[in-house]
Amino acid sequence: MPEDIRVLIVDDDFHVAKLHAAYVDSVAGFLALPAAGSTSQALQAIHSLRPDLVLLDVYLPDASGLDLLHQLDVDTMILSAAADAVSLRLAFRRGALAYLLKPFTAESLSQQLRSYARYRRILAQPGNVTQDTVERAKRALIPGDVMSSVKPRSATEAAVLESLAPGEQYSAAEVATRVGVSRATAQRYLSALADDGAVDIQLRYGSTGRPEHRYGLAAGAAG
Repeated sequence: MPEDIRVLIVDDDFHVAKLHAAYVDSVAGFLALPAAGSTSQALQAIHSLRPDLVLLDVYLPDASGLDLLHQLDVDTMILSAAADAVSLRLAFRRGALAYLLKPFTAESLSQQLRSYARYRRILAQPGNVTQDTVERAKRALIPGDVMSSVKPRSATEAAVLESLAPGEQYSAAEVATRVGVSRATAQRYLSALADDGAVDIQLRYGSTGRPEHRYGLAAGAAG
């Protein structure tokens, strides 16, 4: 059973933090941890809770979030109203994976989180990475950057992609039946398409509590 990606929100506005936590929890495979309201609280929470991802504001009461970013050894995205180029450049220089300007919609954050999940899946593959892996991981962090033209699709891969109707979600077994291939083959191609950003993966929990992967077209993807 895959574990949820644990997310720590660092924001001094309780209501904003609560709203962003609801956004995070609405994305399958993600879990919002209790929020931190300052850099000191964030450091304590990171030490005790060990989040996989930090969503960090710049404007915090005891220090700048960008100063905190310099100290962190955890994947971090900036969620802030700081709209100046200096803050943006400093954030990326200090290792931020993304920069989302407030106010933003639930869908904007959802897309960024799903992109991050693709990034993690790509880098979780066994063996040494190739330059192609590096490029796919970089692209995965950009929501909606579906690079279907990077390489020609095989006939089976194209058939798997075309079997997915917009707005619908399917299990690997259902895709296998629609395409006429084995479940293992459908699973392999669906995973590759997810890594390329053409397909989104979500988890659905059945009556037994066991999660099932569901696959659908990513926003902007074409069959």
